[in-house]
Amino acid sequence: MRRPMRPVAPQKDGPLSNEDITSPDVQLIDAEGENRGVVRTREALTEAQEQGLDLVLISPNASPPVAKMLDLGRFKYAAQKKAAEARKKQKVIEVKEVQLRPNIDTHDYETKMKAAQRFIAEGDRVKVTMRFRGREMAHQDIGMQLLLKVRELLEPVAKVESQPRSEGRQMVMVLAPK
Repeated sequence: MRRPMRPVAPQKDGPLSNEDITSPDVQLIDAEGENRGVVRTREALTEAQEQGLDLVLISPNASPPVAKMLDLGRFKYAAQKKAAEARKKQKVIEVKEVQLRPNIDTHDYETKMKAAQRFIAEGDRVKVTMRFRGREMAHQDIGMQLLLKVRELLEPVAKVESQPRSEGRQMVMVLAPK
């Protein structure tokens, strides 16, 4: 017989606050940022509630834990904004792919190399893939020469992150901006 599922209690995100603080004593920092010393948690909590603020555990691993009187909603909002700003500033490095064939025409080759140079200039990594079909597998040396030519052309702006290696019916080389 199967037991009915019990609802899972929602987990609170963020620091412990108010009634969730289990420590008997806390190092109290008031709303102005001044250190009040070690105070009983109950006293600190009633004082915070009198001022219309929350008691928030700032450093739970300290001995005794450090708690601060502040507006928890405003604190969480500021933390959320700070995290969003940090996400906005970070650059996600993508891996762009340029696919070649061993018998590529010169104009097609030049167009692909312009695209690869643009990708590297934008700060992205470039994966150069040489695909072999049918009888081209017998002439992998031509493909290797072409990849070495690509590496030589992009040497001033890119460094080789992974040397040309054969993976089944294709050869792969990864370049990264210098």
